[in-house]
Amino acid sequence: MSSLAGFSGDLPQLITALNEEPWEVLSLWVEPKGLHVLLRDPELNIVVHRAFSLMDDRFPTLSNVRPGLSRLERAIADRQWVTADGASDKRAWIDHGKWPAKGSYLGSRFLAAAPYVWEPAKAEGLHLVPVGPVHAGIIEPGHFRFSVVGETIVRLETRLGYVHRGVEGLMVGRSVTEAARLAGRQSGDSTVAYSLAYARAVESIGGIQAPIRAQHLRLLMLELERIANHIGDIGALFGDVGAHVLQMRCASWREELARAAESAFGHRLMMDCIVPGGVRSAGDLSSYRQLCQRLADDVPRLIAAYRASATIRDRMLGIGVVTPELAASYAAGGFVGRASGRTFDARSLDPLMVELGFQAKVLTEGDVQARLLIRLEEIAASLILIATLLDRLADMDGLAQAPLPALSGEGLALVEGFRGDAAAWVRVEEGRLLACHLRDPSWFQWPLLEGAMATAILADFPLVNKSINGSYAGHDG
Repeated sequence: MSSLAGFSGDLPQLITALNEEPWEVLSLWVEPKGLHVLLRDPELNIVVHRAFSLMDDRFPTLSNVRPGLSRLERAIADRQWVTADGASDKRAWIDHGKWPAKGSYLGSRFLAAAPYVWEPAKAEGLHLVPVGPVHAGIIEPGHFRFSVVGETIVRLETRLGYVHRGVEGLMVGRSVTEAARLAGRQSGDSTVAYSLAYARAVESIGGIQAPIRAQHLRLLMLELERIANHIGDIGALFGDVGAHVLQMRCASWREELARAAESAFGHRLMMDCIVPGGVRSAGDLSSYRQLCQRLADDVPRLIAAYRASATIRDRMLGIGVVTPELAASYAAGGFVGRASGRTFDARSLDPLMVELGFQAKVLTEGDVQARLLIRLEEIAASLILIATLLDRLADMDGLAQAPLPALSGEGLALVEGFRGDAAAWVRVEEGRLLACHLRDPSWFQWPLLEGAMATAILADFPLVNKSINGSYAGHDG
């Protein structure tokens, strides 16, 4: 087996290696200086960034050997007009035919997006059931097209991109401090994860270490964001199966956590609290100790209530299965991947998290129940980490933010948000962004929804969809 750390070949050689090695591709992006590939060696648990020059507006496709890259390649074609040669799917992805023109980094060709052609499905008695992009409820837009015979789903095809805001383009040209606000808005429910990934990417350019107090505050916020989202989403799952008492109990916890965040950090979502160099501010954290202890006491009761109800379990057990093989082939991160046997958690790359005793929780069943139980287990583990962080912070004084010089260079970071690994890459010159890339874990989770519905019926879609809970905004960018 070859070492990923020692790989120095060109792009065709990398594609050949991907046919032979178990290396995962965590992201793929293009900027004026070339094509970038973010790789992980699962055997050694190391993450490596490689860049390749582009001689023309094209590169050999990687999606034939790593299927999770297909939509990233299509988005690159939409946004930079750099195409993946040999790709099996070249339909537009982010561009919905509303952009007046597209231009290349390397050329001057312009072309309107072709009309979108949905994948055909054939079966006797087939019906088409379109859902979205506008949904009943205050949720983001996405189009789901079901080809069904009765309640049996023959094919589900998704189309996203409706909330593409051009966040990366808005960041370019701004100072690293100004751009931090935009990075934190890639996906609002993951604002801590994105702010931390972006800040660490910037800091890595100059080998800057945030003050030790800031490092602990950052991890505290990251774990608080994790449990707040997990408990809120678990409540939504309970609501979908009619367990409204449990739903309201989870919603109450979510609200208490949001109020505590506003009191301690000045924002219910802790938005704009993490900045390059450290943490902007932190108030009184004392209320968290009692709140988190009460929640820690309640998590076993929530698990027991779930297991005691055959009606609830029947709706979740064996439904919406993402097989370990499918999760691995898409390098699916977060609780979605770990409920299907994939062990990676980006917190394992953080020395402070390892020092705190972090351990990833893994199941293999891959159904709605597994994703629910993984999230409950992660809440329990995060609450233990939070208690340790609060103990340490109680004895800490000093700065929470280090001065930031006018940096120049490239930086990269990977942070485990509540959905999974969020990546941030930046190129900076004299303290201003020349290029950047933000990759949401949802890029590799949304495609799994289509596969998961093979073990569900049409009426199960809201439940299966919520159990995966991909971010529309984080994906669309």
